[in-house]
Amino acid sequence: MLDYAAFPEQRQALIRQILQQNGRAICSDLAAQLQVSEHTIRRDLHELSKEGICKKVYGGAVLQLQDGENFTHRKAHNHAEKGLLAQRCVELVKSGTCIFIDTGTTNLAMASAFPDDLQLTVVTNAPDIAAVLLKHPLIEVIMLGGQIQKNIGGCVGSSALDQLRTIIFDQAFIGGCAMSAETGLTGFDYADCEFKKAAIRQSNQTIVALTANKIPGIARFTVARCDEIDVLVVEETLSREAINAFEAEEITLLMV
Repeated sequence: MLDYAAFPEQRQALIRQILQQNGRAICSDLAAQLQVSEHTIRRDLHELSKEGICKKVYGGAVLQLQDGENFTHRKAHNHAEKGLLAQRCVELVKSGTCIFIDTGTTNLAMASAFPDDLQLTVVTNAPDIAAVLLKHPLIEVIMLGGQIQKNIGGCVGSSALDQLRTIIFDQAFIGGCAMSAETGLTGFDYADCEFKKAAIRQSNQTIVALTANKIPGIARFTVARCDEIDVLVVEETLSREAINAFEAEEITLLMV
């Protein structure tokens, strides 16, 4: 067996591989596996964090995801998974309520999944979502306006924010780029993340649906801690380790 204590480059390469596979790494587990001290592991994680590989958290580190494709390109990926998540989200909506649907490709799938007999008011900052909902016979659509940011597929500027702050929502369905139990929900666009925060403050219940490739992970800007999210809708393929970590944060998990 390789003496990892004597070969820091090989040790860090293995830690990088573990982060890529699991999305997170725990100092005590790595120390036992590699037969080195936790201090050595923390030093390794510090070096990897300087490379942008991970973000150090209490007891270990979380994989730092890279900013991906724009909204138009993301719509072409993971159709089946997003459809299942969207359908589960629709099941949480009650007739006669007022909800906010954030930008995002899973939320776009949700807009297409509402049954024809569901009556409610939907507020959105995403023109693609508004266009889908305009075809629904019983849904009133309120579109928050302003300049559309093409990379996120929605309006997040001052005009949209001012409108958002005048409405109280029964539920807010918030999109995100990455999430972990340690860091909560995060995103890559600062203005978008600030807009999401404002939507959460206006809502009585916050629901997030994410595909498994976003969990666990961390993006650049924070959106919400786990205790600020009421329900997390995820794929049943999510690792047991990630499930246990979220359950420890007392967030309600719904798996599809």
